[in-house]
Amino acid sequence: MYRSLLFVPGDSEKKIAKSETVPADLIIFDLEDAVAADARPEARLRVRDYLKARHDRSAALYVRINPLDTEDAPKDLDIVMEGAPDGIVLPKAHAPADVRTLEKLLDAAEKKHGVTKGATRILPVATETPAALFTLGEYRHAATRLAGLTWGAEDLAAAVGAMSKAGDNNEWSDPFALARSLCLFAASAAGVQAIDTLYADFRDAAGLAASAARARRDGFTGKLAIHPGQVETINAAFTPSAEEIDEARAIIELFAANPQAGALSHKGRMVDMPHLVQARKILALAEKSGGGR
Repeated sequence: MYRSLLFVPGDSEKKIAKSETVPADLIIFDLEDAVAADARPEARLRVRDYLKARHDRSAALYVRINPLDTEDAPKDLDIVMEGAPDGIVLPKAHAPADVRTLEKLLDAAEKKHGVTKGATRILPVATETPAALFTLGEYRHAATRLAGLTWGAEDLAAAVGAMSKAGDNNEWSDPFALARSLCLFAASAAGVQAIDTLYADFRDAAGLAASAARARRDGFTGKLAIHPGQVETINAAFTPSAEEIDEARAIIELFAANPQAGALSHKGRMVDMPHLVQARKILALAEKSGGGR
Protein backbone atom coordinates (compact mmCIF):
# COMPACT_ATOMS: atom_id res chain seq x y z
CA MET A 1 0.00 0.00 0.00
CA TYR A 2 1.44 3.36 -1.05
CA ARG A 3 0.77 6.61 0.79
CA SER A 4 2.73 8.99 -1.44
CA LEU A 5 3.30 8.56 -5.18
CA LEU A 6 5.69 11.17 -6.57
CA PHE A 7 5.93 12.10 -10.25
CA VAL A 8 9.49 12.70 -11.45
CA PRO A 9 10.20 13.96 -15.00
CA GLY A 10 11.97 11.23 -16.92
CA ASP A 11 14.08 13.69 -18.87
CA SER A 12 15.72 15.30 -15.82
CA GLU A 13 18.83 13.56 -14.50
CA LYS A 14 18.94 16.05 -11.61
CA LYS A 15 15.35 15.42 -10.51
CA ILE A 16 15.70 11.66 -10.85
CA ALA A 17 18.79 11.77 -8.61
CA LYS A 18 17.04 14.04 -6.10
CA SER A 19 14.15 11.58 -5.84
CA GLU A 20 16.52 9.26 -3.94
CA THR A 21 16.41 11.66 -0.98
CA VAL A 22 12.60 11.91 -0.88
CA PRO A 23 10.64 9.54 1.41
CA ALA A 24 7.97 8.73 -1.19
CA ASP A 25 6.55 5.21 -1.07
CA LEU A 26 6.42 5.08 -4.87
CA ILE A 27 8.26 7.03 -7.58
CA ILE A 28 6.64 7.52 -11.00
CA PHE A 29 9.16 8.35 -13.71
CA ASP A 30 7.09 10.35 -16.17
CA LEU A 31 7.42 9.99 -19.94
CA GLU A 32 4.09 11.67 -20.73
CA ASP A 33 3.01 15.18 -19.71
CA ALA A 34 6.29 16.20 -18.08
CA VAL A 35 8.41 15.38 -21.13
CA ALA A 36 8.37 17.18 -24.50
CA ALA A 37 7.94 14.89 -27.51
CA ASP A 38 11.44 15.50 -28.88
CA ALA A 39 12.98 14.70 -25.48
CA ARG A 40 11.25 11.33 -25.05
CA PRO A 41 13.83 9.13 -26.82
CA GLU A 42 16.56 10.27 -24.45
CA ALA A 43 14.20 10.19 -21.45
CA ARG A 44 13.31 6.56 -22.13
CA LEU A 45 16.97 5.59 -22.09
CA ARG A 46 17.67 7.60 -18.93
CA VAL A 47 14.77 5.95 -17.09
CA ARG A 48 15.74 2.50 -18.35
CA ASP A 49 19.32 2.91 -17.19
CA TYR A 50 18.22 4.14 -13.79
CA LEU A 51 15.84 1.21 -13.39
CA LYS A 52 18.56 -1.26 -14.34
CA ALA A 53 20.85 0.22 -11.68
CA ARG A 54 18.01 0.24 -9.11
CA HIS A 55 20.20 2.10 -6.58
CA ASP A 56 18.89 -0.08 -3.72
CA ARG A 57 15.71 1.97 -3.54
CA SER A 58 13.12 1.13 -0.89
CA ALA A 59 10.47 2.94 -2.93
CA ALA A 60 8.60 1.14 -5.67
CA LEU A 61 9.57 2.40 -9.13
CA TYR A 62 6.85 2.89 -11.75
CA VAL A 63 6.88 4.53 -15.19
CA ARG A 64 4.07 6.60 -16.67
CA ILE A 65 4.05 5.78 -20.36
CA ASN A 66 2.13 7.67 -23.02
CA PRO A 67 -1.49 6.74 -23.84
CA LEU A 68 -1.96 3.42 -25.61
CA ASP A 69 -3.48 5.07 -28.68
CA THR A 70 -0.28 7.05 -29.38
CA GLU A 71 2.79 5.93 -31.27
CA ASP A 72 4.92 6.70 -28.21
CA ALA A 73 3.40 4.02 -25.98
CA PRO A 74 5.01 0.95 -27.63
CA LYS A 75 8.32 2.82 -27.84
CA ASP A 76 8.11 3.63 -24.13
CA LEU A 77 7.41 0.03 -23.20
CA ASP A 78 10.05 -1.47 -25.47
CA ILE A 79 12.77 0.57 -23.78
CA VAL A 80 11.75 0.86 -20.13
CA MET A 81 10.79 -2.78 -19.71
CA GLU A 82 14.49 -3.61 -20.08
CA GLY A 83 14.80 -2.07 -16.61
CA ALA A 84 11.99 -4.19 -15.11
CA PRO A 85 9.96 -1.41 -13.45
CA ASP A 86 7.68 -2.42 -10.61
CA GLY A 87 4.71 -1.03 -12.48
CA ILE A 88 3.33 1.04 -15.32
CA VAL A 89 1.06 4.05 -14.88
CA LEU A 90 -1.46 4.10 -17.73
CA PRO A 91 -2.75 7.61 -18.55
CA LYS A 92 -6.01 8.43 -20.33
CA ALA A 93 -7.44 4.96 -19.96
CA HIS A 94 -10.71 4.93 -21.86
CA ALA A 95 -11.98 1.73 -20.23
CA PRO A 96 -10.78 -1.35 -18.33
CA ALA A 97 -10.22 -2.95 -21.76
CA ASP A 98 -7.13 -0.74 -22.01
CA VAL A 99 -5.72 -2.45 -18.93
CA ARG A 100 -6.25 -5.84 -20.55
CA THR A 101 -4.51 -4.58 -23.70
CA LEU A 102 -1.59 -3.33 -21.65
CA GLU A 103 -1.45 -6.63 -19.79
CA LYS A 104 -0.90 -8.48 -23.09
CA LEU A 105 1.82 -6.03 -24.07
CA LEU A 106 3.50 -6.57 -20.70
CA ASP A 107 3.29 -10.34 -21.10
CA ALA A 108 5.30 -10.03 -24.31
CA ALA A 109 7.73 -7.45 -22.91
CA GLU A 110 8.43 -9.47 -19.77
CA LYS A 111 9.14 -12.56 -21.86
CA LYS A 112 11.44 -10.57 -24.17
CA HIS A 113 13.45 -9.02 -21.36
CA GLY A 114 13.56 -11.96 -18.97
CA VAL A 115 11.25 -10.40 -16.38
CA THR A 116 9.10 -12.68 -14.24
CA LYS A 117 5.68 -13.00 -15.83
CA GLY A 118 3.10 -10.86 -14.07
CA ALA A 119 5.66 -8.93 -12.02
CA THR A 120 4.81 -5.56 -13.58
CA ARG A 121 1.72 -3.99 -12.03
CA ILE A 122 -0.65 -1.52 -13.68
CA LEU A 123 -2.00 1.73 -12.21
CA PRO A 124 -4.54 3.40 -14.52
CA VAL A 125 -5.46 7.07 -14.36
CA ALA A 126 -9.10 6.15 -14.72
CA THR A 127 -11.09 9.37 -15.21
CA GLU A 128 -9.24 11.46 -17.79
CA THR A 129 -11.81 10.99 -20.56
CA PRO A 130 -15.59 11.47 -20.30
CA ALA A 131 -16.33 7.98 -21.63
CA ALA A 132 -14.13 6.42 -18.95
CA LEU A 133 -16.54 7.43 -16.19
CA PHE A 134 -19.18 5.07 -17.54
CA THR A 135 -16.93 1.99 -17.29
CA LEU A 136 -15.29 2.43 -13.89
CA GLY A 137 -17.29 -0.37 -12.28
CA GLU A 138 -15.81 -2.85 -14.74
CA TYR A 139 -12.31 -2.53 -13.28
CA ARG A 140 -13.20 -5.31 -10.87
CA HIS A 141 -12.92 -7.62 -13.91
CA ALA A 142 -9.96 -5.83 -15.49
CA ALA A 143 -6.78 -7.79 -14.85
CA THR A 144 -4.73 -9.52 -12.21
CA ARG A 145 -2.00 -6.89 -12.56
CA LEU A 146 -4.19 -4.04 -11.28
CA ALA A 147 -2.35 -2.25 -8.46
CA GLY A 148 -4.88 0.47 -7.78
CA LEU A 149 -6.92 3.22 -9.37
CA THR A 150 -6.26 6.92 -9.42
CA TRP A 151 -8.05 9.79 -11.06
CA GLY A 152 -7.25 13.07 -12.76
CA ALA A 153 -9.15 16.26 -13.46
CA GLU A 154 -7.04 18.29 -15.89
CA ASP A 155 -7.71 16.35 -19.10
CA LEU A 156 -11.30 15.71 -18.07
CA ALA A 157 -11.87 19.43 -17.56
CA ALA A 158 -10.41 20.21 -20.97
CA ALA A 159 -12.55 17.53 -22.62
CA VAL A 160 -15.83 18.90 -21.28
CA GLY A 161 -14.84 22.57 -21.53
CA ALA A 162 -15.05 23.29 -17.80
CA MET A 163 -14.15 26.87 -16.89
CA SER A 164 -13.14 25.81 -13.39
CA LYS A 165 -12.75 22.64 -11.35
CA ALA A 166 -13.21 24.33 -7.98
CA GLY A 167 -16.49 24.57 -6.09
CA ASP A 168 -17.32 26.05 -2.70
CA ASN A 169 -14.62 26.11 0.00
CA ASN A 170 -11.97 25.25 -2.60
CA GLU A 171 -13.32 21.71 -2.93
CA TRP A 172 -14.10 20.04 -6.25
CA SER A 173 -17.09 21.25 -8.21
CA ASP A 174 -19.86 18.70 -8.74
CA PRO A 175 -18.65 17.06 -12.00
CA PHE A 176 -15.16 16.45 -10.63
CA ALA A 177 -16.38 15.41 -7.20
CA LEU A 178 -18.42 12.78 -9.05
CA ALA A 179 -15.35 11.52 -10.93
CA ARG A 180 -13.40 11.37 -7.67
CA SER A 181 -16.15 9.44 -5.89
CA LEU A 182 -16.59 6.97 -8.75
CA CYS A 183 -12.86 6.26 -8.74
CA LEU A 184 -12.98 5.59 -4.99
CA PHE A 185 -15.91 3.20 -5.28
CA ALA A 186 -14.47 1.46 -8.35
CA ALA A 187 -11.20 0.81 -6.52
CA SER A 188 -13.06 -0.60 -3.54
CA ALA A 189 -15.17 -2.84 -5.78
CA ALA A 190 -12.00 -4.11 -7.48
CA GLY A 191 -10.28 -4.71 -4.15
CA VAL A 192 -7.36 -2.41 -4.97
CA GLN A 193 -5.93 0.79 -3.53
CA ALA A 194 -7.76 4.07 -4.16
CA ILE A 195 -5.27 6.89 -4.78
CA ASP A 196 -6.35 10.51 -4.74
CA THR A 197 -5.23 12.90 -7.45
CA LEU A 198 -2.54 15.53 -7.07
CA TYR A 199 -2.80 18.90 -5.37
CA ALA A 200 -1.53 21.27 -8.03
CA ASP A 201 -0.37 24.24 -5.91
CA PHE A 202 2.82 22.78 -4.45
CA ARG A 203 3.52 26.04 -2.57
CA ASP A 204 0.28 25.75 -0.56
CA ALA A 205 1.23 23.43 2.29
CA ALA A 206 -1.94 24.10 4.28
CA GLY A 207 -4.14 23.43 1.27
CA LEU A 208 -2.32 20.18 0.57
CA ALA A 209 -2.69 19.04 4.18
CA ALA A 210 -6.42 19.75 4.07
CA SER A 211 -6.80 17.97 0.72
CA ALA A 212 -4.92 14.90 1.95
CA ALA A 213 -6.93 14.83 5.17
CA ARG A 214 -10.19 14.91 3.20
CA ALA A 215 -8.93 12.12 0.97
CA ARG A 216 -8.14 9.86 3.90
CA ARG A 217 -11.43 10.78 5.57
CA ASP A 218 -13.32 9.65 2.48
CA GLY A 219 -11.50 6.35 2.07
CA PHE A 220 -8.51 6.99 -0.17
CA THR A 221 -5.32 5.39 1.09
CA GLY A 222 -2.73 7.41 -0.84
CA LYS A 223 -2.23 10.53 -2.93
CA LEU A 224 -0.24 11.63 -5.96
CA ALA A 225 2.47 14.27 -5.54
CA ILE A 226 4.08 16.55 -8.12
CA HIS A 227 6.79 18.07 -5.94
CA PRO A 228 9.19 16.50 -3.41
CA GLY A 229 8.07 19.02 -0.81
CA GLN A 230 4.58 17.51 -0.81
CA VAL A 231 5.64 14.00 0.17
CA GLU A 232 6.08 14.33 3.93
CA THR A 233 2.70 16.07 4.28
CA ILE A 234 1.00 13.29 2.34
CA ASN A 235 2.77 10.57 4.31
CA ALA A 236 1.66 12.17 7.56
CA ALA A 237 -1.96 12.38 6.42
CA PHE A 238 -2.09 8.69 5.53
CA THR A 239 -0.21 7.43 8.60
CA PRO A 240 -2.59 6.36 11.39
CA SER A 241 -2.02 7.87 14.80
CA ALA A 242 -1.03 5.79 17.82
CA GLU A 243 -4.59 6.17 19.13
CA GLU A 244 -6.06 4.88 15.86
CA ILE A 245 -3.71 1.91 15.88
CA ASP A 246 -4.55 1.02 19.49
CA GLU A 247 -8.27 1.23 18.76
CA ALA A 248 -7.95 -0.91 15.65
CA ARG A 249 -5.98 -3.57 17.53
CA ALA A 250 -8.57 -3.60 20.31
CA ILE A 251 -11.41 -4.17 17.84
CA ILE A 252 -9.53 -6.94 16.04
CA GLU A 253 -8.66 -8.65 19.32
CA LEU A 254 -12.28 -8.36 20.49
CA PHE A 255 -13.57 -10.16 17.42
CA ALA A 256 -10.77 -12.74 17.61
CA ALA A 257 -11.90 -13.55 21.15
CA ASN A 258 -15.54 -13.83 20.00
CA PRO A 259 -15.33 -15.50 16.57
CA GLN A 260 -19.03 -16.37 16.37
CA ALA A 261 -20.25 -12.83 17.09
CA GLY A 262 -21.53 -10.49 14.40
CA ALA A 263 -21.75 -7.46 16.69
CA LEU A 264 -20.09 -6.68 20.01
CA SER A 265 -20.02 -3.96 22.64
CA HIS A 266 -16.81 -1.93 22.77
CA LYS A 267 -16.34 1.06 25.06
CA GLY A 268 -20.05 1.62 25.32
CA ARG A 269 -20.84 1.39 21.61
CA MET A 270 -21.72 -1.36 19.18
CA VAL A 271 -19.10 -2.54 16.70
CA ASP A 272 -19.81 -4.95 13.85
CA MET A 273 -18.23 -6.27 10.67
CA PRO A 274 -17.71 -2.88 8.97
CA HIS A 275 -15.76 -1.74 12.05
CA LEU A 276 -13.60 -4.85 11.84
CA VAL A 277 -12.90 -4.25 8.14
CA GLN A 278 -11.93 -0.65 8.87
CA ALA A 279 -9.69 -1.72 11.74
CA ARG A 280 -7.80 -4.07 9.44
CA LYS A 281 -7.35 -1.29 6.88
CA ILE A 282 -5.95 1.02 9.54
CA LEU A 283 -3.37 -1.58 10.55
CA ALA A 284 -2.44 -2.14 6.91
CA LEU A 285 -1.73 1.57 6.57
CA ALA A 286 0.19 1.56 9.83
CA GLU A 287 2.38 -1.34 8.74
CA LYS A 288 3.27 0.48 5.53
CA SER A 289 4.38 3.52 7.51
CA GLY A 290 6.35 1.46 10.02
CA GLY A 291 3.92 2.30 12.78
CA GLY A 292 2.23 -1.06 13.16
CA ARG A 293 4.38 -1.97 16.15
